Amino acid sequence: MERRPTRPVRDLIGSDNIVAAYAVQQRLAAERVAAGASIVGRKIGLTSEAVQQQLGVDRPDFGLLFDDMAYDGGDTVPYGAVLQPRVEAEVAFALKEDLADGPLDATQVRSAIEYASPALEICGSRIQGWDIAFGDTVADNASAGAFVLGPLRKKLDQVEPRSVDMQMAINGTVVSTGNGAACLGDPIDAVVWLARQAREFGEPLRGGQVILSGALGPMRPVRPGDSVTATITGLGKVSVTFGQ
Repeated sequence: MERRPTRPVRDLIGSDNIVAAYAVQQRLAAERVAAGASIVGRKIGLTSEAVQQQLGVDRPDFGLLFDDMAYDGGDTVPYGAVLQPRVEAEVAFALKEDLADGPLDATQVRSAIEYASPALEICGSRIQGWDIAFGDTVADNASAGAFVLGPLRKKLDQVEPRSVDMQMAINGTVVSTGNGAACLGDPIDAVVWLARQAREFGEPLRGGQVILSGALGPMRPVRPGDSVTATITGLGKVSVTFGQ
């Protein structure tokens, strides 16, 4: 199968037609599941103002995480696994309870979280040159490509996601900085937003799923052979290397 970026789809579905864009996302996800993939979580995208400015959008979105997207800290990701890869650092959460009923407020979300971990999201775009509007990225599963979870796991009584600071380096050079407040004001609030959106779309968040809460700073492109390390205060480091 040939893998190469395509032209934007916004002229086909509308650049701001949210219903149509998520319908495309759900159709493609169903095809992946039918082919044997398993859904292991969700990602929240476009939570950081810096990333919104990079891509010319003004609201968050969400996508699905599949089992073949998952890597552990220190792994090597084949460079060709993600089209036009860009990396961002964020806080990941593992859920121990469903978020399907109730008010889905910050208190409920906190109680449903088993632990937090440092994470790198490898975003990718099937759209040539990342020439995307909101409809393009939503239809493209919120530009989800792969994700890397760091080894440290912290309960929420051990770390406050809103207060963390992030520094991401490529080949030892710092290329992105940010903090928890850059993620919709608080990564917990980002999960609140996602939980309500997911329930509205008829697919609530479930215990056992991984949630990528959104970028803490600008995303950066990577090349074959690059090594990326992010440090998030209170959560430690997470790193990944890209194959040649």
